[in-house]
Amino acid sequence: MTRTTVRIAMNGVTGRMGYRQHLVRSLLALRDQGGLALADGTVIRPEPVLVGRSAPQLRALAARHDVKHWSCDLDAVLGDDDIDIYFDAQVTAAREAAVKKAIAAGRHLYVEKPTASSLAGALELARLAREAGIKHGVVQDKLFLPGLRKLRRLVDGGFFGRILSVRGEFGYWVFEGDWQPAQRPSWNYRAEDGGGIAADMFPHWEYVLHELFGPVRSVQAHVTTHIPRRWDESGAPYDATADDAAYGIFELAGGIVAQINSSWAVRVHRDELVEFQVDGTQGSAVAGLRHCRVQHRAGTPRPVWDPDVPASEPFRDQWQEVPDNAGFDNGFKAQWELFLRHVVRDEPWRWDLAAGARGVQLAELALRSSAEGRRLPMPELSR
Repeated sequence: MTRTTVRIAMNGVTGRMGYRQHLVRSLLALRDQGGLALADGTVIRPEPVLVGRSAPQLRALAARHDVKHWSCDLDAVLGDDDIDIYFDAQVTAAREAAVKKAIAAGRHLYVEKPTASSLAGALELARLAREAGIKHGVVQDKLFLPGLRKLRRLVDGGFFGRILSVRGEFGYWVFEGDWQPAQRPSWNYRAEDGGGIAADMFPHWEYVLHELFGPVRSVQAHVTTHIPRRWDESGAPYDATADDAAYGIFELAGGIVAQINSSWAVRVHRDELVEFQVDGTQGSAVAGLRHCRVQHRAGTPRPVWDPDVPASEPFRDQWQEVPDNAGFDNGFKAQWELFLRHVVRDEPWRWDLAAGARGVQLAELALRSSAEGRRLPMPELSR
């Protein structure tokens, strides 16, 4: 057995997503299972190096999880020739400058999205990485959720016939922070810090729509701030300058129409925090984080509109559950495994910084569409 150690500088692991999903549930989980075993007997062993601004927090995380190395000096870490990959899960406003440093140092890149605060910045990062000849990837975790993997299986198998429409609902009530602590960091609601649900979620919707149904050709959006005043982590009130809800209509290649509502000011009355309904000529499906249910053309009931008679049909019971047919690991971990294979073995990889730039482009167009009150075309980006 050949053991290959890959040292990964992880910037932003003191944040919720960087810590839970990328450090604990992905790389430390891989480390604790003995590494990522390849078919020829090679084992890839990830070794995190924690990077951030708070020495006490990093020291505590390193001690808690038996991580040997941590630093508050990003330049020194990137200058270490033993570092193979730079990973960034910082706040969006800090990401672009740090990623440029990593590119200049010749480190492979794996970053959260959005990759930059603007399309111009995202395209520049993609260009710099390409010119540097390094491997680069963007987190597109929702593609690896069990529910969407089942949905992908249906699409690939031709279950829907001709796909007509996609409807998505995402969100939940994020407490304002006065009488109950907010479940999301306060910077999410400050535009000056890179916050906003359109900037956060539209990059996700771009790759979900692009990968499953086809490229986005146009967008019409309404973006708003429903809750204008919130309270931060110290209990101090602040003005919410970023949007907390975004309602989008997208035209996809082939004439498919997609509608996705995203809101941090909505109370959940659905089975999961995100759900997509896909309707086609031969069948329909509803997919969430883990579950996927279908209704085929041959099994579709015949509802009749009659507001004077109480509904007697159990509509939800008329759908069939799609079986797992496989074990599903954590989605972030699954994508990390593919990226490590890409770095070590040069196995195929398509979720690069150019793909990440498309997500920034869609978010930027949505904000502009809302401001101008019109539908905007989404030009294809050259790679």
